[in-house]
Amino acid sequence: MTAQHKLLDLPDQSEVWCPPLSPVQDGGLVRPRIGIAGISIESSTFSPHISGAEAFTVRRGAELTGYYPFLNDGSELKEAAEWVPLMHARSLPGGAVDPDLYVAFRDEIVERIKSAGPLDALFFDIHGAMSVIGRQDAEGDLAHHVRAALGDAALISTSMDLHGNVSWKLLESVDLITCYRMAPHEDEMNTKERAVHNLLGRLRASTGSDVHKRRPLKAWVPVPVLLPGEKTSTRLEPAKGIYDQVPAVTELAGVTDAAIWVGYAWADEPRCQAYVVVTGDDEAVITREAERLAHLYWDARNDFVFVAETATLTEGIQAATAPGAPRPYFLSDTGDNPTAGGAGDVTWTLAQLLDSQQLAAADVKLVHASIFDPGAVAQAVAAGVGGAVDVEAGARVDHNAHGPVRLQGTVYSITDGDATAGTQAVIQVGNVFSIVTQRRKPFHHVSDFTQLGLDLKEFGIIVVKIGYLEPELFDAAAGWKLALTPGGVDQDLLRLGHAHLADGVFPFAAADNTPPLTAVVHRR
Repeated sequence: MTAQHKLLDLPDQSEVWCPPLSPVQDGGLVRPRIGIAGISIESSTFSPHISGAEAFTVRRGAELTGYYPFLNDGSELKEAAEWVPLMHARSLPGGAVDPDLYVAFRDEIVERIKSAGPLDALFFDIHGAMSVIGRQDAEGDLAHHVRAALGDAALISTSMDLHGNVSWKLLESVDLITCYRMAPHEDEMNTKERAVHNLLGRLRASTGSDVHKRRPLKAWVPVPVLLPGEKTSTRLEPAKGIYDQVPAVTELAGVTDAAIWVGYAWADEPRCQAYVVVTGDDEAVITREAERLAHLYWDARNDFVFVAETATLTEGIQAATAPGAPRPYFLSDTGDNPTAGGAGDVTWTLAQLLDSQQLAAADVKLVHASIFDPGAVAQAVAAGVGGAVDVEAGARVDHNAHGPVRLQGTVYSITDGDATAGTQAVIQVGNVFSIVTQRRKPFHHVSDFTQLGLDLKEFGIIVVKIGYLEPELFDAAAGWKLALTPGGVDQDLLRLGHAHLADGVFPFAAADNTPPLTAVVHRR
């Protein structure tokens, strides 16, 4: 990596931990009834994939409460409230959600709120970048219906991904709102815990004769910048320095929480841009700090760079096969990253690898992870390990860049039972080992490979459908390039064809003049 791409050390914010709760004050609630609900998915409007019921894990009752480690029996947060787990649906990123499924999920949450009895509050666990076919601002719609079902008295505390979007419709429906401070998202569960901690803090506080005072003020600043996550990793400046400011803001008197959203770059909706929200009781302080953080982000808009050196796929292959190239050498197949919303079955990169004479001539083994195609997996299972296969795989969902790819080779391994991928087959074609899965799966961990009989130490080149490498793979990589490949989450945003963004969003519009970046302060 060049000096400008040197990754910086990360603070360990990934532990599930928050300060002890403050004592219940006069007028505060000793053991409030708090519901848990939400829908969490990041979905690209540029991917032909449709996220249906098969994409979601739905949790209700004790299974939902048990999803959150900070609500384990005996924990302070668990004992501080009567928890009412309603329904939560969570999916891997993908394409836009089936509209009938969204309405079914939304209506179930609403009905469960209505039938749960009086609730003092709701922990609203969402992502913030859910796209629904035929709708805009799905989370705003969901929050509006949730608020109507709860009534005005209950508090709503919202936990989000920093790649979510904070529309005004969403903001005005909730009371507390926060997001991750790390990308990669090593603080995901910590952020959910913080949202619950902040909520209990408000419920336990003294309100005198005015229960309305439980609600904090929210200073909201839209920032007309929309960048891909691979340019805004908090491992790297300027994002690291900007996000390092956030915890200090939360320590100021009169501040409850502060958060910066990058926004979601692969949906074409007016809400897609960056946001800053600072919550608290001192209007002057939260306004000042929200505007200061917004200016920091805006002023740095031209300084954001990709988290690794970028290349065309051809350039990436050349670098990875060059004499003396470090091993293993990772190539990110960024355009079809399923954890950003890609379909996961784009075959363009795999086809180029199979056709590369330079790769075929190199004394190196390459593993490609992955494409999903249940039919191709079934054929591999029928052939058995060591059996010869000649199958066409992939591009059943997203064939915009390339059609199905021919895999004429040998079945290297078959592995059943993966909770995400189902059955997985590794098909060897020359020195290319192609992973084909029954269902969509991102490959983030070394164990994702070793369970398939693939020791990464034996492979010189590892190609993964991912953007920035998740921690285990980053530690394993001796060399790495981001290949700017096509797909539903193309890193070259300008060639995707956004048409519905708000006016003046950088880099889609000229940014010669600084926007107002004036905070709008709101309290329900």
